[in-house]
Amino acid sequence: MRVLGIETSCDETGVAVYDSDRGLLGHRLHSQIDLHAVYGGVVPELASRDHVRKTLPLVSSLLQDIGISKRELDGVAYTSGPGLVGALLVGAAIGRTLAWAWGVPAVGVHHMEGHLLAPMLEADRPSFPFVALLVSGGHTQLVEVKGVGSYRMLGESLDDAAGEAFDKTAKMMGLPYPGGPELARLAQDGDPARFTFPRPMTDRPGLDFSFSGLKTFALNTLQRETNGETESVDDQTRADIARAFEEAVVDTLVIKCRRAVRECGADTLVLAGGVSANRQLQQKMAAAMKREGARVFYPRNEFCTDNGAMIAYAGWQRLRAGQHEPLAFGAMPRWPMDSLAAL
Repeated sequence: MRVLGIETSCDETGVAVYDSDRGLLGHRLHSQIDLHAVYGGVVPELASRDHVRKTLPLVSSLLQDIGISKRELDGVAYTSGPGLVGALLVGAAIGRTLAWAWGVPAVGVHHMEGHLLAPMLEADRPSFPFVALLVSGGHTQLVEVKGVGSYRMLGESLDDAAGEAFDKTAKMMGLPYPGGPELARLAQDGDPARFTFPRPMTDRPGLDFSFSGLKTFALNTLQRETNGETESVDDQTRADIARAFEEAVVDTLVIKCRRAVRECGADTLVLAGGVSANRQLQQKMAAAMKREGARVFYPRNEFCTDNGAMIAYAGWQRLRAGQHEPLAFGAMPRWPMDSLAAL
């Protein structure tokens, strides 16, 4: 079975084709970073319009490059949610229309299920059951995974997601958009001994997260060091604050993941979502899970962020189980993942 995947949940247009026998045949990604950089964040209407312009040309280019025709596709998967409603509707409309025109079934995919299953695209892949940390700009969730669609929510962020906190902290420090990766790069030059930030909600039981206060702590530190003149901060101070912030977020995620694998008796942890590409997080999590007798799996960096490959794979899983959408389609900007049907 060959499935075309379309991802348009936010500010990246991704398409891919997954083959059940040969694996991922190819993928394409168009980033809107340059489009939104002037505004310092994603403008939903501009994102939707750019998906309209880019999705079909990307599909055509991909099929031509991998040497297959539309007649050789057996299904179409598109992101139905969660995400920006306008952006989601573009991908859903295009995906459902292509499937109707080609006479193949279509299925709407949960964006975070796509992230959760992204490590399955690798040669060295995890086996069910496992615990997953989904950590991105919009979500920070700990999930017990028994199989595709069999999810139990263990904990999630009560306010800002980890990636959102990275981006907001970077913006208040004057770093360019997108801020999260810029802050992580800056942190490499920081002195880890200069500032110590709190590890929020680690001094109490539970697996929920909160990063809003950590963002405020970073702002207060910046203002204290500059006497309120934050625009005059020197490069080393900026790097030291970035280092302290990154270490606090990473340590918090690691502590909660250690609790989760113990609670579930798991020997496998999956990291997924844009923040899972953070090198400090990967290294510290691997060391912590080794002490717990568990292994860590995560996708290659290009599949940590939004992409069509994860949607094609997740869609293939559901299409082969017999799921498909009627001609009526829609988008779900909010969509609890534990409401999905188990396969």
